[in-house]
Formats: sequence, C-alpha cells, structure tokens
Amino acid sequence: MQLVIVESPAKAKTIEKYLGGDFHVLASYGHIRDLPAKDGSVDPDHGFAMQWENYGDKGKQLKAIADEAKKADRLILATDPDREGEAISWHVQEVLRAKKALPQKVDRVTFNAITKQAVTEAMAHPRALDEDLIDAYRARRALDYLVGFTLSPVLWRKLPGAKSAGRVQSVALRLVVEREREIESFVPQEYWSVAAEMEQGGQGFVARLVRWKGEKIDRLTIGKEGDAMAAKADVEAGRFTVEKVETKPVSRNPPPPFTTSTLQQEAARKLGFSASHTMRIAQQLYEDGAITYMRTDGVQMDGSAISAARKAIAERYDGGYLPEKPRQYQTKAKNAQEAHEAIRPTDFGRDKVGSGDHARLYDLVFKRALASQMASARLERTTVDLVDGTGQHALRATGQVVIFPGFLALYEEGRDDSEDDDSKLLPRLSEGDAPAKKKVTAEQHFTQPPPRYSEASLVKKLEELGIGRPSTYASTLQVLKDRDYVRIEKNRFFAEESGRLVTAFLERFFERYVSYDFTAGLEEELDDISGGRAQWQAVLEAFWRDFKPKTAEVMEQKPSDITAELDKFLEPMLFPPKADGSNPRACPLCGDGQLSLRGGRFGAFIACSNYPECKYTRKFGQPGGSEGGADTGPEVLGQHPETGQDIVKKSGRFGPYIEMGEGKEAKRGSIPKDLPDGELTLDWAVKLLSLPREIGLHPETGLPIVANIGRFGPYLLHDGKYGRLSSTAEIFEVGMNSAVAKLADAANKGGRGSSSREPLKVLGKHPRTEAEIKLMAGRYGPYVTDGTTNATLPKTIEQEALTLEEAAQLIDARAAAAPAKKGKKAPAKKAAPKKAAAKKPAAKKAAG
Repeated sequence: MQLVIVESPAKAKTIEKYLGGDFHVLASYGHIRDLPAKDGSVDPDHGFAMQWENYGDKGKQLKAIADEAKKADRLILATDPDREGEAISWHVQEVLRAKKALPQKVDRVTFNAITKQAVTEAMAHPRALDEDLIDAYRARRALDYLVGFTLSPVLWRKLPGAKSAGRVQSVALRLVVEREREIESFVPQEYWSVAAEMEQGGQGFVARLVRWKGEKIDRLTIGKEGDAMAAKADVEAGRFTVEKVETKPVSRNPPPPFTTSTLQQEAARKLGFSASHTMRIAQQLYEDGAITYMRTDGVQMDGSAISAARKAIAERYDGGYLPEKPRQYQTKAKNAQEAHEAIRPTDFGRDKVGSGDHARLYDLVFKRALASQMASARLERTTVDLVDGTGQHALRATGQVVIFPGFLALYEEGRDDSEDDDSKLLPRLSEGDAPAKKKVTAEQHFTQPPPRYSEASLVKKLEELGIGRPSTYASTLQVLKDRDYVRIEKNRFFAEESGRLVTAFLERFFERYVSYDFTAGLEEELDDISGGRAQWQAVLEAFWRDFKPKTAEVMEQKPSDITAELDKFLEPMLFPPKADGSNPRACPLCGDGQLSLRGGRFGAFIACSNYPECKYTRKFGQPGGSEGGADTGPEVLGQHPETGQDIVKKSGRFGPYIEMGEGKEAKRGSIPKDLPDGELTLDWAVKLLSLPREIGLHPETGLPIVANIGRFGPYLLHDGKYGRLSSTAEIFEVGMNSAVAKLADAANKGGRGSSSREPLKVLGKHPRTEAEIKLMAGRYGPYVTDGTTNATLPKTIEQEALTLEEAAQLIDARAAAAPAKKGKKAPAKKAAPKKAAAKKPAAKKAAG
C-alpha cells in the first residue's frame, strides 16, 4: 500500500479517485505543527534551533496518518507546490520519523492542477524534498517569530494600548499611515477649467481651452474666478476654426494571465472581494480541479494550455482575433520566486464553474487567461486644435475610436482609481471647418489628495516594493484589521489611532526595520536561501546581531521618555503651525498651559500641562489641533431631584457616560448610541441612572419582568430569558402587555440551542458524509450545520450566494479544528469518516 499525504479532505478524495486501489490518500488539514507561542521556541545562541509543537487539534489526524504509515510500503508527500507545501511535507516526515512510523521509501510529488493527467504525470516523476525551500521556510518562520516575540513585548511595556508588531505587517501599516498623513497635510488648490460645447454635422463634442492670450494653459494655470470669467468671455466672443487634425493609430496588448497578487487586485476592483476571500474561493476552485495552483508569481502558461486557449479563441471568434504566434509572457514582479505557471483554467472548454462567488471568480480567471492569447486591440486617437481669428486663443478636443476590439471583446483590466481617459467619439472634422459653438462653461475645481489605499492598490504597492510574497498578502492585511490598526470604509483603508501610534513608535525607535528598502532586501535574502545561494542561519545571525541590541536599548528607556520622544517626532502632525502665528501647543481651555502627548492606561492622548487644575484633553488621532470632540473635563448636568447629588457627564475608555456620587457608592450609566449628546438632558440622565426598570410581575410565572440596557442594546429579562427592545426610549415606555408579547415572540423564534428553529435554507446533502446541511440563524450571526457540527458563516460570504460545497468545506474545516471532549464519543454518521465523528462533540459546543 502507498500512502499519499495532501492538505485538504476535498483534495484527498479527488486524488484517491484518480490513483486507484493501491493508494490511500489522507489529509493533514494544513500545517500540523508550529513554533509554540512562548519564549525559547527559537534559540539564537544554538544555531537558531527551533522547538516545534504539534497542534492540539491535529492529534487524531496525526495518529491516523501514523497508523497508516506503519502499514505503507511508500510515503508520497503531495502537498502544494510552494514553500509552505514543502514545509508541510517536511513536518509530516519529521513527525512520522519521531513516531518511528516513517516508511523506508519517501517521495515528494507536486502538481500545478488537480486533474487526472497532472496527478498521474506527477506520480511518474517523484523527487526528494527540496532542502533549500525547507531552509527558506525555517528562516522565514524563525525571523517572524524573533521579530514578533522580541518587538511586541517592547510595545506592550512602552506603548500602552499597542497589540503587536510584525516584520511585514508593520511595513504594510506604515504605507497606510503615511498615506493618511499625506491626505491630512494636503492643501487643496483652486483652479478653473474653461470649455466649449460645440457641434459639427449634428454631432456634439467638447473642446477645452488650451491657449489664452497667447499663453499655454495647463490644469492649474487659471486659479481665480475673475480670470476664468475673462477667459470664458474671450471664448464666447471668438469664432473658432479647425487649425489641425491629428489622427494617431494606437495598439493595446492584453494583460498576462493572473498571478496571486494580480488576481487579488482584480477581484477587489471588479468583484469587491477581500484578499482573504479571494484566496479562499481560489483554493476551493483549485481543489475542485477547475483552476491551476493559485499561489504563484509566474505569468507564463504551459504550451498545451496555450494551444487549448488558442483553439477556444478560434472557436469563439473569427480568425482576426487570433494572433499569428502564441503570446509568451515573462515575469516582471520584483523578487519573483517559486515561479509556477500562471493562474488559469485547467480546461479552456469549460467557461462556467459553480455558482455564486465561485462562478464569479472562475469567470474572471477564465476570461483573463483566454484574453491573454487574443489579438491586440487597435484604436485610433484623434486630436483636433481649434483657433480663433486672433490666433491668441485655442481649444482642443480629443477622442478615441476602437477600430478593432481584439481582446477587449472579452476582457478589460480594471483600475484602482479613475484616470482621465477621454475616449469620446469625435465628429469627422477637417482643417478650415468652423463648428457651431453652443455653450461656454467655466468650472471651479480643487486639487485632490492622493486616494487612500484599497486592498487592490495596497497589494500592488507591496508587490512593487518587493515586500511580502503571494502567500502572505491576504494574512498580512487581515492581521491589520484584526488588531484594529486599520478600518475599512467603502473598500478603503483608514489608519486607526492605535495604528498611527505604533507606526510612529517604530519609525522613531526602529526606523531601519520598517524601512521599505531593508524589508525588501531581507525578502531577497530569503529568496537567496530558496535558491541555494545563501545559508539560512547566516542570514538570521546577521539580522539578529543588530536587532537584539536595539530592542534591549529601547527596553531600558522609561515610558515617559518614550512619550516625550514621540511628542517631538509627531509635532508636525499633532501641533502644526497656525495661520495666525499663535502657539499651536497653547491650551484652548486655560490659555496658559502647554499641550503635549501623554501615555495612559488605554493609549495615548493630548493633555494640558496644568493638569489636574485644567482637565482639557483630546484624542491622539485628531491632527492639526482640531478641537472637535475635545474633552474639556467633567460636565455637571444638574442635581438629582431626590438625592440632590450632582449628575456629571464624563468621558471614559468606552465613550461618554454619566455618574452620580463618588467612589464605590457611585452610580454610573453609559450614554446610549441612539441618544445623541445634544439630547442628553438632566431628565434623561435621571432616567438612565434609575435602570434597571421593573415593569411588573409576569401574569403566568409571577416572576418580575425587567427592562435594561446591555452590551447589545436595550432588552427585556424574565426568568433568565431575554427579549429585544427597539430603542432606549422603549425601555421607559413598554407596558406589561407589550412586554409579555415580546418575550413570547422571542421564545417562539427560538433561543440558542432550540431544536424547533426553522432553517433559513436547506442546502442539500454533504457530498462526503451525506448528512443534510442547513443554513441557520444564530445569536451571533448565520451558520451552517449538518446536525452535529456547526460552522459560522464568514462575513465575506453572502447567505444568498452560499453554495452546498462552500457549506461543506466550512463544516469540514470546523470539524477538523475543534478539539474533542475527553470521555465522550459521538456516534458516527453513516459514511462519515472517523475523524469527523471524533470532532463532533467539541464542534457542537461552539454552535451557531
């Protein structure tokens, strides 16, 4: 018997079908071990020795692999064809060696697509594990561990509120923060454009002013309304005739097939997918045998694939759309490594795959790959210059005509941000023509700051700088979101206060390690290890020799000294010069205090030097001394009508709140979000401090019904069961009859663990266990279940677009990840694999 190890159960099932009876294919469910998250996992003093630890939830799977390996004559490691895949194979081999379960014969095979032909051919050409790739993996993993576990404790102790720092994530964050600074420091510049709406032969067109009073007009030349109106009057008064018509042929070549980064960029632009969602869907398309491997820097396609693409083009279009010779592409990405074939369909005769997001992403891959072998588009760009009788004023009209669409008939590449591209059609014009002037306009404009990064443009920038690798982009961006260093609004990255402060700290004290050139240079060294041109311990030693003393030096400094240095470093942003020349650090509340950066338990803020007499503060992230949202200290709303005590409005870590009394006896209440600050009157404050409100005794149980505000908003509580209220006002308005009805409705809808709930959708039978899969509504959002294992639906998947295979994958992944309860064993479903049954008790605990 020959044992084959792959990463996923879906891949295992497909490959076992291709290989036949002598082969048994098992999945490792991704990585099986890692460096434990504690000091000492990497030992720089002993050749960077690493202490690996098996994942706790992989115990049963590893036992199954070891049991089968003991019976096998040959072990075939068939994990993904990249550095991570090589690492997983190496880990499996090392674990089996430690268990004394390693077969005598061990081979490594790789294939770029999960098709019968690709798998069969790979099996016929086995090789040994690539030690250079394994060394590169170990170097990268050790490097990331050493940076994270050395730098993060420095942040925790010296920068309250900071969560972590990483080798690549910190540089990506710096890009986002620097763009934020550019936008904030940007000073808009006014300019005017003058244009004439003209007509020739019944067809209208627009011509813009390019020369006025004999002087060339650029975009910013006319900066005042008075000049714009004068120019407009001159254009209105002039009679313009065509002086020159210039027609220029233009050719556009198709873009190459997708690499990992270009797929992430285009999916973000055209489909609105996050990088992580794109890679998840692409992984499933790969495992289903629909596309080639999706982690690649390469843009080239296999010769047989090019022939298949050309055949498909010939069948779809006439001969003009097929170039005489096949197109060959060369990788231009900086530091391209582990270059495999580009991402393409495995079958160009298959133009549709799956449904929902799978279908949309496959369509993108298919069209891009097919278009890459199509003929160039031919266009004609026309420029027409019109001059008035004095020769002092000139207008220009430009247009573009598609003569032959070529690849544009199938696919056009998206753009990160809109660009001026005047592709309007022009009427036929000749020298001496005098088109009719219908209307002249003068429009005011202001220059715009550079746009914030989208996922697409940030991935593109990282790739241009040579930072990170195809397999790291999605996880890098996800870490920034998870750490709350950035937020996403309208598909754009906004730097949060914590992200800005961490970046400032690293720029001031670890500038070298967040510099773009240094990070890119380190990536090159890691690539040299992959290529056998560098020794991995030597690369780590060179890095550690400088990095460790620097962290020790910063760790010795007092937090107050760190804050003082950051105050100076950030002065241009926090305290920029004022237009009136006054002191930008002067306290706006007391007048004679000086503002400076302070460190607090919950992060940095700006405060007055006269504290505690002056309680003025403002948030760290308010640049330029903006006083909006500044906290000028506690505000007395009035006295409680019964106790006579002051009710005070204050600001805390979680926002504004009200307080009555002092010390342990004080009563406090959050100010609800549906009650704007402007409406917080003394009467409202008294009401909020009176909570919880007892409505009365339930007519059936005799137990009290209480209305209150909780973490998730206003609610009713009775006998340990909850009902939702629609607003804060309803807490004080709801009566007994309404409360009883709302509690009954909540009970009928079913709480957590209720067996009477109706599914949102029945998706069908699990393709591997035949258990019925349902989409359910849970307390924390929708989830899918096969009756035993529940898996939360990621936010990136729309309920309406969820497919059966997506749901099955989520359930499989959840079952594999959940640790089993000791002493209990769930009965296995018919046809369900043992490993799934073993995971079910723990998975059920984490339901919905």
